[in-house]
Amino acid sequence: MLPRFDGPRGNAPAEFVLVGALLTALALAVVHVSLVIHVRHVLQASAWEGARYASYYSTTVADGQALARQLITEGLSSTYAESVTATAVTVGGLPGVRVVVTAPIPTVGMWSLGGDIRVEAAVPFEQPG
Repeated sequence: MLPRFDGPRGNAPAEFVLVGALLTALALAVVHVSLVIHVRHVLQASAWEGARYASYYSTTVADGQALARQLITEGLSSTYAESVTATAVTVGGLPGVRVVVTAPIPTVGMWSLGGDIRVEAAVPFEQPG
């Protein structure tokens, strides 16, 4: 008696594991890229707000630096607010302020294995009148 052939058997579990692992890795990569973009956006927005606040007529450069640090701490974590600097600079030929934020790149969740994101924002001082 000849063996009966009913078609390919046993392929579905192996294909499920291979395709499932690939889709899981792809989904985690998308989530991670979204996290890095979110962190960069929060840092950039905080630097800009700090520079804008420091450019007001009644505030100082240190006030803008403190605001940027506070916004980063509230939005992300105090780890990301460790390196915030604000300096008086020339912006488009006018005196102004620049806020620079250097923070770790989140590589495993919010933890960093190395590398930095550097963002800056520069705004001219508010002119009286």
